[in-house]
Amino acid sequence: MTRRIAYQGEPGANSHLVCQQAYPDWEPLACASFEDAFAAVETGEADLAMIPIDNSIAGRVADIHHFLPTSDLHIVGERFLRIQFSLMALPEASIESLRTVHSHVHALGQCRGVIRELGLTPVVAGDTAGAAREVAESGDPTQAAIAPPLAAEIYGLQVLREEIEDEDHNTTRFVVLSRDFEQAPSGDGPVVTTFIFNVRNLPAALYKALGGFATNGVNMTKLESYMVGGHFTATQFLAEVDGHPDDPGVRNALEELAFFTTEVKVLGVYPADAFRSE
Repeated sequence: MTRRIAYQGEPGANSHLVCQQAYPDWEPLACASFEDAFAAVETGEADLAMIPIDNSIAGRVADIHHFLPTSDLHIVGERFLRIQFSLMALPEASIESLRTVHSHVHALGQCRGVIRELGLTPVVAGDTAGAAREVAESGDPTQAAIAPPLAAEIYGLQVLREEIEDEDHNTTRFVVLSRDFEQAPSGDGPVVTTFIFNVRNLPAALYKALGGFATNGVNMTKLESYMVGGHFTATQFLAEVDGHPDDPGVRNALEELAFFTTEVKVLGVYPADAFRSE
């Protein structure tokens, strides 16, 4: 039986590409929205989901940071993808024929140099691969799309420029989500632990809650805050640390955290991607 991995976007999107790289023997399942990708795993339509969580230029993917705490899914892995965009158009088009360029708003913002150089008018689309499909369907040689190279293959477009992104460090981190809580073993390579917590509404509660990680020598690599239920006084945090909950330092830090919080929920304990050590 073929296993399926869900992603948000159309075929040819970066999420599709990272699914192919990480799970080459699995069937990628395109979903119109992040909610649909989460639901595909929750209902059993897909076994896993590949979801972007951070980008080195655009920052956090805000929707995901709100879905994760309320979802019943668990993080079982992570992947980093170096983002590469190409300028693509119909086979009969040329650089000189182009007038407009279509893509997701973030992709347009990350490729300002080539847009300005060629004097193109940017047009916002729902996503990068969707823009490539729309250009292919338009039959208009004045339209171009900014999308991953995979989209050109899928939709029969020619690539006019490669690697047009402004920054060569443009990287997106994805997390792999599962219905099952599959905890990485301790002592078998670097591990990341992701968890959420609510601090008590007390003076210096956050400072005290985090103090245990410092005193136990635990490296915290992420700390994101959210308002809970629209209340300015109730704050939830998503955090990530290097290490396994069975490691003495992490175990002691989590025990100290519990004294100053109303809830601690571990979302995942998973192997660190090799990209972290590059």
